Amino acid sequence: MAHFIDARATLVNDAIDGLLAAGGGRLARLDGDPSIRVVLRAELDPGKVAVVSGGGSGHEPAHAGFVGPGLLSAAVCGDVFASPSVDAVLAGILAVTGPAGCLLVIKNYAGDRLNFGLAAERARALGHKVKTVIVSDDIALPDAKQPRGVAGTLFVHKVAGHAAEAGQPLEAVAARARRAAAAAKSLGIAVSTCTIPGSPRSERLAEGQAELGLGIHGEPGVERITLPKASDLARMMSERLSAALAGANRLALLVNNLGSASALEMQVLTRAVLATELGSRVRLLLGPAPLMTALDMHGASLSVLPLDDELEAALLAPVAVPAWPGAVRVAAPVLRLVPDGLAGEAFAPSHDPVTAGRIAAVAEALIAAEAALNALDAKVGDGDAGTTFAGAARAVKADLDRLPQADPAALCRALAERIGRAVGGSSGVLGSIFFAAAASALSDGAAWPDALAEGVARVQGYGGADRGDRTLLDALIPAVEALKTGDLQAAAEAAREGAAATARMERAGAGRSSYLAAGDLAGVQDPGAAGVAAAFAALAGADTTH
Repeated sequence: MAHFIDARATLVNDAIDGLLAAGGGRLARLDGDPSIRVVLRAELDPGKVAVVSGGGSGHEPAHAGFVGPGLLSAAVCGDVFASPSVDAVLAGILAVTGPAGCLLVIKNYAGDRLNFGLAAERARALGHKVKTVIVSDDIALPDAKQPRGVAGTLFVHKVAGHAAEAGQPLEAVAARARRAAAAAKSLGIAVSTCTIPGSPRSERLAEGQAELGLGIHGEPGVERITLPKASDLARMMSERLSAALAGANRLALLVNNLGSASALEMQVLTRAVLATELGSRVRLLLGPAPLMTALDMHGASLSVLPLDDELEAALLAPVAVPAWPGAVRVAAPVLRLVPDGLAGEAFAPSHDPVTAGRIAAVAEALIAAEAALNALDAKVGDGDAGTTFAGAARAVKADLDRLPQADPAALCRALAERIGRAVGGSSGVLGSIFFAAAASALSDGAAWPDALAEGVARVQGYGGADRGDRTLLDALIPAVEALKTGDLQAAAEAAREGAAATARMERAGAGRSSYLAAGDLAGVQDPGAAGVAAAFAALAGADTTH
C-alpha cells in the first residue's frame, strides 16, 4: 500500500517536524540525537508537576498531539509500534522535570513498562522525584494477568494533566492518575488490520468479518465475529464493558476512531452506544474522534470511566490542545418542527389508465436499472446514479394512486414535488425544475412535446450543460425533439442513440465526469443519459394510446 512518506527510517522524525510546524509555536522538540524523539511544551512551568507519557508511534494524535497545558508536558515517541529507548524516556523526563517532580503515564506493554521503568529509576538516581502509573484498561481478555493499555490511557492523561496544571503536588497528581487508571475500561472492534508504512497490509479478515478485542498494534482480536448492525455491535460491546464496571452509574464515554473509520460510521456507532443501557449512564462524551489510533485500522474503540465530581471536573476543564476533543455533557437532541410552507400544493387524485401505465412502466424500468446505472456511475462519477433514479421512481410509484393523472399540468407539478423531496443533490433539483417548467407550459396551453422542451430549456439554463457535454441531456434533448413527431418509438430510439454517443465523447463539460481524463471515460456511457434512455424505452413499451 502506498503512503505519503520520504523514507521509513525518517518517518517518525519527519512527522514530529510536521506536528511542530502546525503547532503555532506551542511545541518544541529535543535536538541533538535523531534517535531521541521527544515533543514538549515550548513553555514550561518548573514549579508544577510534569506529566510525561509516550510509546510507539502510529497512534497519532496520541501521544505527541496531546502535549500542552492541562495535558502532557512531554511525549516520548518510539518507532512505529515500538517502545522508545530508555535514553529517550530519560531525556524527556530530564527536559521537563523541575522541583515539583514528574509523573510517568505508562501503557501496560512489556517494552513500555521496562523502558519507562528503568528511565524512572535512573532519573530518581539523579535526584529527581518521579512516580509512575501503569494503565491496563483493555477488557478484551477478562482473565489476562497483564491487560493492555489502550485508549483509556487518555482519561489518565487528562486527569493527571488537570491536577498538575492546578498546582497539585506529585503525590496528589499520581493518586488521581492511578484512580483513573484503575477505573477506566476499554474494548475495541475492527474490520481490517493496520498498514505499517513501507510494508504490505496483513489481510486476515474476510469480507463481513470483524475482530473484537484487538490491540492497537494490530494484534489479533480475542474473538472473530460476523460484523453485526451497529446497534447490535454497540449492545454487545456495551454489555461487556458494563460487566467490567461493577455497577457504576455515572460514566464518561470516549468513542475512539482507530484510524480509517468514516465520520458517518463513528456518528452512527456513537448514537447506537448511547441508546444502550450503558449509554443511559453516560454523562460526559468525548469524541467520536481519532484519539489513539492504530495507523489506518478500520475500527473503533469504546472507553468508559466511572465519574465522581473530581474526575468530572478534570475531564470538563478546557485545554488549548487542538487534538483533544473536549468533553460534552450528554443531552437529549434538540428537535424543532419543520417550518410551515413546505407542504406545497394539495393535489386532487384522478385516474387515467394510459398515464398510470406509462408512469408505472418508467418507474419499474428505473428501479430495475439501479444496479447497472450505479455500475456505470462507479466508473465516471460517485456510484449512485442508479440509486438516484430508482429513489425518484420508488417515490412516484408509491404515490401513483394519489397523483392527478388526468390533469397534465397538475401531474407535472406533483411529479416536481415528489422528485424534489425524494432525491437529494443536483439530480433531484434538476428533475424538479424539468417537471415544474413543463407544468407551467402545459398550464399555458402547450402540447406535451413543447412543454417537455420547455423543461429541457430550463434544465439547460439552470444546470449549465448542453448537448455534447456528456450528461443526461445528450439523451433527453434528442428524445424530446423526436417526440414532436408524436412517435414514442422514435423518441426512445433517439434517447438510446444519444446515450450510446456519450461513450464516444472524450471529455465531459459538466458534472463529476468533467474532472476525469479521456482514458477514464472511453467506452463508458454517461449514467444519466443511460437512465433517460431506459425511461423512454419503457414509455415506448407501454400503452401509447392518448
